[in-house]
Amino acid sequence: MGAIMSILSTTSVNVALSTLSRELDAPISHIQWVVTAYLLALATVIPVTGWAAERFGIRRLWLSTGAVFVGASVLCGMAWSANSLIAFRVIQGFAGGMIMPLGMMVLTLAVGPARVGRAMSVIGVPMLLGPTFGPVLGGLLVQYVGWQWIFYMNVPVGLAGLALAWRLLPADRPEGRHRLDWVGLLLASPGIALLTFGLAEVPGQGGVAHPVVYVPLLAGATLLAVFIWHARRTDDPLIDVRLFASLRLAAASATTFLLGLALFGSLLVLPLYFQIVHGEGALATGLLLIPQGLASAAVMPLVGPLTDRFGGGRVVLVGVMLLALGTAVLTQVGADTPYPLLLAALAVRGLGLGASMMPAMAAAYAAMRPETVPRATSGLNVMQRVGGSIGAAVLAVILNVQIAAALPGAGTAARGAVPAGDLGPLADAVAGAFGVTFWWAFWLTLAAIPAALVLARQERHARDREAVQRAREVAAHQPA
Repeated sequence: MGAIMSILSTTSVNVALSTLSRELDAPISHIQWVVTAYLLALATVIPVTGWAAERFGIRRLWLSTGAVFVGASVLCGMAWSANSLIAFRVIQGFAGGMIMPLGMMVLTLAVGPARVGRAMSVIGVPMLLGPTFGPVLGGLLVQYVGWQWIFYMNVPVGLAGLALAWRLLPADRPEGRHRLDWVGLLLASPGIALLTFGLAEVPGQGGVAHPVVYVPLLAGATLLAVFIWHARRTDDPLIDVRLFASLRLAAASATTFLLGLALFGSLLVLPLYFQIVHGEGALATGLLLIPQGLASAAVMPLVGPLTDRFGGGRVVLVGVMLLALGTAVLTQVGADTPYPLLLAALAVRGLGLGASMMPAMAAAYAAMRPETVPRATSGLNVMQRVGGSIGAAVLAVILNVQIAAALPGAGTAARGAVPAGDLGPLADAVAGAFGVTFWWAFWLTLAAIPAALVLARQERHARDREAVQRAREVAAHQPA
């Protein structure tokens, strides 16, 4: 329930961006922070999750964050402006950022590293249900009830999740062995936020030479560099960067970061293409996105066993190639691109998503020692969420810049002042702007291949070492 609630809050909002842009009188480049701020808040709070789980216990922490999430959802529905909605989404993200890592901790500690691939398949179900049905549900609510209800719908789901957690989650004893690394928190959280903001502004400013870009980039990079220096020298760091000395874990984490970069950005752009270029309503847009989610769900039962057998790296490579293939088709979109071709491309992307994100996460968890799971979980999830934040922000700004460059006044069209789907002679130019944006998504997807290759190589070395160790143990027990 918690995972579904957290992911729905990302995917259902995507189909509402055009409506939010129009009703809250904000351009796409500004309203996209409703998504980006949420993802960024997730990334900011995740580093604290490992410490908080040890300090307060997983059960107590889940119940507390679930309650805050429900309350923040109510505030989002009551928002009166784009800025107020973004602020309430930050609060929602702070709570939602702990829900998914806590679920992963429970599963990983319960099943052990040998069956972590199957465990990731279990928790992958809500991660797939969200992208599949979130846009449909969000579109239905936006079109027939009002955009406020994409946030109010979290209330019954959240209350049901809290009731189930109260009943089913086992009581655990808080350990409290580690102190909160306040210095690390004050370095890492603003560092992540500044770096993400700077990268998001690169397309809009035409490069890194503008102060709006290089000042936050330099400040963020400096804070993160100091954080890494600090984390390597303290006993209980916020994120134990020493764990990433394992090349296997580092490669898995880099893969999840790059996949998050490509995934969340595309999820934001796709609904806007259907709504602005083809004039589809929110509900129709959600329905058109279903093939991607269904394809992911279809491949998921195979992904867990294949990951346990062959390793996450090999499966991820296949998934990334499928994801890149589907995205390559989208780079050619026009104003009259036939829907069968678009839906086929989305289905191929869905197969790639299902065969890439979960195996990468499973490979990372398989590389963790049981005692390092809480702290390593924080680092892994930060990588994924920061990648998602940067991807969503960068692709939204690229889209806005491309539309503005394609024709005078196109930014107004993108904001909804020109009726979506009634662009007339502007349609081809606006569709071309989406094509350029999908090219960026394509190259971001390919960037995950080198990390996946390193991951596959490290997993092969690990299997070879385990085979040698087993052979030695068998030989030691043989009679002389």
